[in-house]
Amino acid sequence: MNSDDRRLRFEAAAPAVIDAVRRFLARRTDPATADDVLQETLLVCWRRFDEMPAEAVVPWAYGVARNCLANAERSRRRQGRLLARIWRLDRPAAVSAAPDLPDHDLTTAMGSLRAEDAELLRLWAWEELSPSEIAVVLGVSANAASIRLHRARQRLRDELRKAGATAGHEESTEGSRP
Repeated sequence: MNSDDRRLRFEAAAPAVIDAVRRFLARRTDPATADDVLQETLLVCWRRFDEMPAEAVVPWAYGVARNCLANAERSRRRQGRLLARIWRLDRPAAVSAAPDLPDHDLTTAMGSLRAEDAELLRLWAWEELSPSEIAVVLGVSANAASIRLHRARQRLRDELRKAGATAGHEESTEGSRP
């Protein structure tokens, strides 16, 4: 494939990828980081365009964005550690308190889940991906993604029950064994 054909194929796929990945990132990080990670994601997509599957472009791009976001978060943690060291050495005169975050049952329950479970649930609920599409994002089989999603949903349901909230609906236990 010559470079003009490659460019045209990328330009045809880019609008769907940009919109979907922008929403994906907006739900996971602050706007500035989302913009930076979107740019990095598009760059990786361009570099690896020949590896991009024709039928699962957006889920594949979610996987790339997820990795780019993980890199950005590692960088942010390193910067935070550096700032903490500097702060210990040269403490500022006054430090303002961080604003309180809302404490909702779902936020609390999601926060108590393992990061992998929370991400699975976000891909399913926020991005509206099927287990087979989630499998593309995570680089696992569709069966593995389906099983992991089922288990993550059960863990979330358990956490919500602990908090006294309901998980949207309660499943019937009629006919099930104790």
